[in-house]
Amino acid sequence: MAKKQKYPHLLGSKWTATQKMWGWRHFQVVNRKHDGKWIFAEMVSSCDPSIRFWINAQAMKDTSQWKPGWQSLEEMGLDTNDELVLIE
Repeated sequence: MAKKQKYPHLLGSKWTATQKMWGWRHFQVVNRKHDGKWIFAEMVSSCDPSIRFWINAQAMKDTSQWKPGWQSLEEMGLDTNDELVLIE
């Protein structure tokens, strides 16, 4: 019997960052990879395809950082003047 795949709908999914990341909030998963027990998603900015990064798929479950789908600031309950700082 085949092992159940974790995050089966990850590829092609759309996400909104609650904080700007490299100047943008809306991203799409364009690739996924397994590294041992970890699964990573390659995110690409919807507005600037040159902005690409890999993120642990488990981190995307943190709703204080990521929201599924593309959402507006109003939908997320943020004021358009809200600026949150990303600590890397």
